[in-house]
Amino acid sequence: MPDLKASPPQQGLEASVAPAHSAQLLGEVAGLPPLPGVYRYFDAAGAVLYVGKANNLKKRVSSYFQKNHGGTRIGHMVSKIARLETTVVRSEAEALLLENNLIKTLSPKYNILFRDDKSYPYLKITGVAAPANASSAFAQVSYYRGAVEKKHRYFGPYPSAWAVKEAILLMQKVFRLRTCDDPVFNNRSRPCLLYQIKRCSAPCVGHISAPDYAHDVANAERFLRGDAQQVLEALEARMLAHAQALQFEQAAELRNQIAALSNVLHQQSVDNVSDRDVDILAVKVQGGRACVNLAMVRGGRHLGDRPYFPVHVDEAAGVYWDDDAAGRRAAAAPSVEAQVLEAFVAQHYLQVPVPPSLVLSEPVSPDLIQALSIQSGVKVSAVNQPREQRRQWLEMAQTNAELQLARLLSEEGSQQARTRALADALDLPWDDLEQLRIECFDISHTAGEATQASCVVFQNHKMQNAEYRRFSIDGITPGDDYAAMRQVLLRRYGKLAEVLRETPLAAEMAGARGRLPELVLVDGGQGQVSVAREVFEQLGLPLALIVGVEKGEGRKVGLEELVFADGRDKVYLGRDSAALMMVAQIRDEAHRFAITGMRAKRARVRVDGGKLEEIPGIGAKRRAKLLQRFGGVRGVAMAGIDDLATVDGISRELAEQIYRALH
Repeated sequence: MPDLKASPPQQGLEASVAPAHSAQLLGEVAGLPPLPGVYRYFDAAGAVLYVGKANNLKKRVSSYFQKNHGGTRIGHMVSKIARLETTVVRSEAEALLLENNLIKTLSPKYNILFRDDKSYPYLKITGVAAPANASSAFAQVSYYRGAVEKKHRYFGPYPSAWAVKEAILLMQKVFRLRTCDDPVFNNRSRPCLLYQIKRCSAPCVGHISAPDYAHDVANAERFLRGDAQQVLEALEARMLAHAQALQFEQAAELRNQIAALSNVLHQQSVDNVSDRDVDILAVKVQGGRACVNLAMVRGGRHLGDRPYFPVHVDEAAGVYWDDDAAGRRAAAAPSVEAQVLEAFVAQHYLQVPVPPSLVLSEPVSPDLIQALSIQSGVKVSAVNQPREQRRQWLEMAQTNAELQLARLLSEEGSQQARTRALADALDLPWDDLEQLRIECFDISHTAGEATQASCVVFQNHKMQNAEYRRFSIDGITPGDDYAAMRQVLLRRYGKLAEVLRETPLAAEMAGARGRLPELVLVDGGQGQVSVAREVFEQLGLPLALIVGVEKGEGRKVGLEELVFADGRDKVYLGRDSAALMMVAQIRDEAHRFAITGMRAKRARVRVDGGKLEEIPGIGAKRRAKLLQRFGGVRGVAMAGIDDLATVDGISRELAEQIYRALH
């Protein structure tokens, strides 16, 4: 994104700089080279304040220190600068890419920052197109999320899993491609239900030849790339050729395929435009928050949209300043909307393929578009005043951005009210509710197996997923929840208590996990609270932080009571209490996070730890027969005792032994 700029130089650096900055810092600024690069500002605690780029590092960085910026946001930031780091690069394009990589890595407070920890889904077609005489060329179409491999073909990215599944359903209806996994495919003896409902051509049992299936795969790929009309013409030519050869059954199959494809194209006629791959970006800013709505067009089809909500918009707004490399008069600062959109484009396409066309609701820097073209190797064009179909797409994206932002503001207003209600109900001495930090612990296991403890974090009026932690609990009696709670609390706060005893400021400088929360919730009643009290007494931490969430009569939701470790009486907040709703929300999230971890750990123990070769009586031959019959270890694990006993060489007694080992 564009970086902070102070006003052009008016006088010498030493004569006008604020006295708060050290001589060492000013000397570093004066010694900077007049070259392109990236600079980073840090405060006294070592936290990153801002990351920016410059054509001329000396001129740009010096401009921050050449006048008193008063009470503006840029002045507030400059007053905190204690240290700077710079990196020289070869060009402005390199500076822009490095700047946004650092923004995503360091999360500086005065940069607009987009966070997206979810990868985009793709539609995947396995294998490489084989020659027509290869009898085993039966590619699979599937949903995929992760790193791509050259041996497969990927189409997308898609904005949501729903969009991918719709595309897969289309591939089944029109081209009848298989979706089953290879172990199932290799062990079929008769067609599955998908063949009966005309969603698969049953290549698993030879109901379609390899060359014909390869034709369907090729047509599906052309359709996904947007060449639908060419696919129709090719299908019509093949249908006529079969008819002339008196192969009427094959011609009828192609006729049905043409009809299905024509029906799809008729339903999506609005999408049959010249644009193949386009991203449409619309931004809306209101109430200190922003929403960028990204709509995707791939292969000429509108696949849906996805909202993004940046952080630090309020801190970064109003501190932008643009000056050119020649030092001429500074241009007018762009709108906040333009800053947000430029930040999104710069950060989003660092890891996501950029399409050749971008339709934008606000203009962005031509240098940014040029840098994207250099990085991707694709000529990228951007328009912010589109016409015809593009204009309709942009208007739709703008409407969705407004709706998503309104929803977010409504939810945040409700969440802030809940936070305030909880602070009032528990008399928490905290003036800045934005920084109120709550940590909640829960224990999960199945009859003592695969015990996991979870710690979830609530701050800034929302759950902080990036700060969640799981703890594998070992060395306790299976099923002893009290011992598990004692272990997780000691592991979470043991080292922190030592740091606080030595130097309280060191914990504050260590970040969010380096300070005590204002509230520690434990899922449980008096027993769990007593354990937590013992741990906090042992560590010398205040008991007032601990609150237990005790289930009410009949374990009914809304009847929970709060139990305190410092001797206060139990509190029932009321079924309709906003404070209780927030406590329940945090408690339920801790429970969910613990259960998912426990199930994953249990699955590893049961499947990976119970390998067939480790079972007495199972040698190479019997293992091979089991894997062939059930398609892999998971298939064997899912089979019942009677099914296992039907395998040649597996007696009833051995089947029971296998079942016990895998369950």
